[in-house]
Amino acid sequence: MNTQHLGTALVTGASSGIGAVYADRLARRGYDLILVARNRDRLNQLATRLTDATGRSVQVFPADLNNKAELARVEDLLRKDQSITTLVNNAGFGAGAPLLDSDIDTMDEMISLNVTALTRLTHAAAPGFVARGGGTIINIASIVAIAPELLNGVYGGTKAYVLAFSQSLHHELAGKGVRVQAVLPGATATEFWGVAGVPIEHLPTQIVMSSEDMVDASLAGLDQGELVTIPALPEAAEWATFEGARKQLAPNLSHAQPAARYGVGRKQVA
Repeated sequence: MNTQHLGTALVTGASSGIGAVYADRLARRGYDLILVARNRDRLNQLATRLTDATGRSVQVFPADLNNKAELARVEDLLRKDQSITTLVNNAGFGAGAPLLDSDIDTMDEMISLNVTALTRLTHAAAPGFVARGGGTIINIASIVAIAPELLNGVYGGTKAYVLAFSQSLHHELAGKGVRVQAVLPGATATEFWGVAGVPIEHLPTQIVMSSEDMVDASLAGLDQGELVTIPALPEAAEWATFEGARKQLAPNLSHAQPAARYGVGRKQVA
């Protein structure tokens, strides 16, 4: 049992899978918890187990983040509870089918949960973190943020948003004591795959990581100060090269004239 107290961590999508492992690991590190998910029974079972195992205070907060009224309740909690020092934006779902084979209402719900809810919760938490001089925001993205061809394009688009949002947020808040981390898991052994319509049994075992290993690696990345953590990536230098190439484009992304190869635009005056 860890007697150190690090404040309260609010974890969304906490009833199973990655979210439940985050709850376990953060409690063992010394955080009290607020667990947010739709399934009250699962949350209660997890809360009892974690309280018994760690002695931490665990509050259950059932909410459907795709319901505007229930999302607003979680936002209000993040604004008012000054004990909250960490937000883990884990709630989300994906899809494996191509766009043309997908239900558009389901895609809309995916955008609402993966993008809108995450943004609103972050917006609710960040001002308090800044005012209190510290806090941590962990956003669970996916490797499809940088490899959108792998699964459904809407899912990839939502996770690309999470990555870009996290990078911008880090730029905005780094000097104000707030840590931001985007986590890009690869295939992870959770219920995600059943929801996405891709049975995990169909995936090669050599690419599927356990949720426990994924979370442990991600928290190690947080401890090491990583803004972007890809648990399966063998060499950090590979991400540094990728990011370096992206940033090298910056000076040439905006000019008064189109690039010469297009053969358009006003001719330069001698």
